[in-house]
Amino acid sequence: MRTKLKADEKIIFTTRRHWYPALFYPLILAFLLVLIGIVIGSLRSIFYLISVAGILYAIYKIYYRLYDIWVVTNLRVIDEYGVFTHYAFESPLDKINNISFSQTLWGRQMGYGNVMIQTAATHGTTTYFGVENPHELKDTITTMQEEYRHPIIRIDTNARAGIVHNSQIENNSSIADELEKIYVLKQKGILTEDEFNNLKIKILKS
Repeated sequence: MRTKLKADEKIIFTTRRHWYPALFYPLILAFLLVLIGIVIGSLRSIFYLISVAGILYAIYKIYYRLYDIWVVTNLRVIDEYGVFTHYAFESPLDKINNISFSQTLWGRQMGYGNVMIQTAATHGTTTYFGVENPHELKDTITTMQEEYRHPIIRIDTNARAGIVHNSQIENNSSIADELEKIYVLKQKGILTEDEFNNLKIKILKS
């Protein structure tokens, strides 16, 4: 990924366009160009350039797929593409209102589909076409949204942004530490969901 990460940001999941919608037809076209160039080039050598063009086109499409990626971090979803140029579009997790995916019958067999993200921003719904493992992209975004809304992160974010009064920052940091400890225990399976929620309420009320 070429997009620079923010402070405290980490990559959770990365996917790209599936090879079938990204490469199948372009490679067929490239093969036909190579074949035509060879046949015509045998009569006049300058037409071998058609074969060269076909090979270059195939290489370009392969590299384009490598750079056409979607990245989920703990803060945002990044849509990044471009070989000679670099384009990046991001959707902050707290701005995403709804996410869904669809697959055709062939897409289910091959493992690709379209992912639709609806945000609160002016651009509305963004559709990612031909995504590899679309359900994993959707599930990861949903999971990270839940993580982002976790009280630990909210307290830390408010403290960093200066929303909380200076006299409260130290207390909030202590609460965040305690919440972090029991959250880790829940993730490891040591605490059940009910035990975690009960302890969380006690800590937040302390």
